[in-house]
Amino acid sequence: MDMTDPRGALLELAEKRGASLSALSRMLGKNPSYLQQFVRKGSPRKLEEGDRGKLARFFGVDESVLGRPKEISSKRLQDWVDVPRLAVDASAGGGAFAGEEELLGTIRFSPRWLRSMGLDPKALSAIAVAGDSMAPTLQDGDEILVDRTVRALSEGIHVLRHEGNLLVKRVERGAGGKVRLISDNKVYGPIECPAGSIDVVGRVVWKGGRL
Repeated sequence: MDMTDPRGALLELAEKRGASLSALSRMLGKNPSYLQQFVRKGSPRKLEEGDRGKLARFFGVDESVLGRPKEISSKRLQDWVDVPRLAVDASAGGGAFAGEEELLGTIRFSPRWLRSMGLDPKALSAIAVAGDSMAPTLQDGDEILVDRTVRALSEGIHVLRHEGNLLVKRVERGAGGKVRLISDNKVYGPIECPAGSIDVVGRVVWKGGRL
């Protein structure tokens, strides 16, 4: 990454994170073409301070990478990390289809807390829970933090795709290479299926919601 070129750095960071410039612009509350114009046309000449700080926290980099003068640069370890909130729901009921993964905003976490949990901010996303089949553990409307780190399938609560649906379920290994997708709400029966029929998006590592 060229530390002297904020535009090139922004493009590289966005590509690595899998986020489009238009989605990042909307995250900032700007016109979808805002960052495209900044990168391609040099307008604005530099990012506004608030926008630069929000992008730096989102990517987990020092603001100097995005154009803040080094002599007034924020400290190397940011006080906060902004994790993206995606415009999809993980169904905890009958199964809802996932929509396009646009950014709705961010949820801010302490990097020290994330490190203590063994979590990499770059592998985290936040989405909402839809339905009541994981109640009382997860309620309809709860925000959940999903760790997308690739690892062997393990037992626990995961976000996964099954038969075209995006689900949040408790996963248990069954016999004969099968898995059981279990709802904490006993009104809903378990789903037993071949392990190869599910695509695990990530492990649920945190929840937040209204009291």
